Amino acid sequence: MSNIERLYDEAENAQVRFVGFVSGNQRYDYGIVYTNLFFGKPLVVCMQTGRSSLFSLEDVDNLEYIQQVFNLRSLEEAQQLALFFRHNLPAQSIESETEM
Repeated sequence: MSNIERLYDEAENAQVRFVGFVSGNQRYDYGIVYTNLFFGKPLVVCMQTGRSSLFSLEDVDNLEYIQQVFNLRSLEEAQQLALFFRHNLPAQSIESETEM
């Protein structure tokens, strides 16, 4: 245990949103954890697979990344999910919003 260097150990009350929707023949169930950690990027968790990633609006345009992270079958599915993220992720980080 002496070789472990703690990088961070933070506790906060985070806002969590659970969203389920259907697009085409695919059902999506996601949890979005809004936090001040990780530069204000929300943590997006697929409730079906447990796969997760930090996402911002800048990440939404990278369809290959979305497909890989959430193990989607096609770029079309990634495009549908990107459209959802584009309308449901904050335009700016929570940190910037609290400074205003």
